[in-house]
Amino acid sequence: MGCCGDEENDDDILNPLNPTTTTEILDFSDSTISPMNSHFSALTCCDTLRLIFEKLPIPDLARSSCVCRVWNSVASDQEIVTRAFKAPWNLKHIIGKPASGNFWRDNSLGKFAISHRIVRGDSIASLAVKYSVQVMDIKRLNNTMSEHGIYSRERLLIPISNPEMLLQATCYVEVDTCAKREVAVLYLEGGPELQKTTSNGSSSTSSCSATDLQSKKRVIESLKRSMQVDDATAHYYLTIADGDPRAAISQFSQDLRWETHLGFA
Repeated sequence: MGCCGDEENDDDILNPLNPTTTTEILDFSDSTISPMNSHFSALTCCDTLRLIFEKLPIPDLARSSCVCRVWNSVASDQEIVTRAFKAPWNLKHIIGKPASGNFWRDNSLGKFAISHRIVRGDSIASLAVKYSVQVMDIKRLNNTMSEHGIYSRERLLIPISNPEMLLQATCYVEVDTCAKREVAVLYLEGGPELQKTTSNGSSSTSSCSATDLQSKKRVIESLKRSMQVDDATAHYYLTIADGDPRAAISQFSQDLRWETHLGFA
């Protein structure tokens, strides 16, 4: 029955207006949100991506770089990566270009280290007390297990125990050849150039000629054969003996007798 009293077929009321729509299967596959989908061009716009990626932490930037080439090019941008690397520690500057791009993927506290210039009287134990860190952490960071080995180096890397030391600080990306690792180095004495300067104001590299270096190398090789020790130990005893090979051998013999007497050897 129609609304105006006209008779209708009641079966028509039950039928859909467009019967063909019930049998159609709608395909929404093209509407899937994806950076590879042309319908969502905003996700491939470099300017838009930069605005997003500038707010991401390092782990999320690393994940974003694996999505596609466009995302990788933006997520790998030096300015964006450097800003994300500095953000958690409120660094002022990070100077230097890392040897590997993977360097930026980890900005934990273990990625930073203090550069300590070694002077006579230093020991790993005394440095651990001075910087409030563990002895084993210093040895692990510097890839050494020998106390004597530190005297064959110009510096030691010291783990950072207090994150506040990084506030508004300047760090230098460096590869430490002795420690065999790449770290962000914090210089407490001004910078890398200042630390390379000796106490009398002259450069340590300019104070030694090539001839002197060759001569010292021959002396160390001779001490190695005489004492049957490694490079680091020979260099240590030559250092504490002020470059006198005989005094170095004498000191080594005294230490050896002392260890034998106490049963260490």
